Amino acid sequence: MREEDFNKTELVVIGGSAGSLQIILELIKNLDNKFSFPIILVLHRKANSSNILQVLLQQFTASEVIEVDDKTEIVKNKIYIAPADYHLLFENKKIMALDSSEKMNYSRPSIDVTFKSAAEVFGKTIIGILLSGANADGVEGLAYIKKYGGKVWIQNPDTAEVDYMPRQAEQQLNYDLLITPQNLAELINQIE
Repeated sequence: MREEDFNKTELVVIGGSAGSLQIILELIKNLDNKFSFPIILVLHRKANSSNILQVLLQQFTASEVIEVDDKTEIVKNKIYIAPADYHLLFENKKIMALDSSEKMNYSRPSIDVTFKSAAEVFGKTIIGILLSGANADGVEGLAYIKKYGGKVWIQNPDTAEVDYMPRQAEQQLNYDLLITPQNLAELINQIE
């Protein structure tokens, strides 16, 4: 068997909107401090949001939490947040870029945009996770991740504060796992 057949996870990318912040906080609090991949968070935020989210999350983890700037280097064992009013893209496996093109699904950052870009760069070595939210952003991006051989996890809609986004994904996609707010950190901690 060739080494590339062992699909070691190189990236975990998480998208969420309304109702997802509490899940993210629980995840951050319960993450092991040494994970061997970067975690990217794409959360719908108001265009003029400050970096308060970075400050909030940093209180609950020993891993560094970074709000992405254009040309930010991707490093394992760090948590990256897409900034308000920018799409987050991957130039390659080492560098992220920001884009201010039109909103997708009424959102910038758009989960779909980031998921698609990540799928094209990371292929089989990505896990895409979609959480609570009120629009269909993320569903098309998860389909891309699946198409490129990555894994797709969806929050069980019955556990979501706002179930529209995960319910659309559950109904439309061939997913790998339904997660809950209670088991997400444990599942991520088990990733190799």
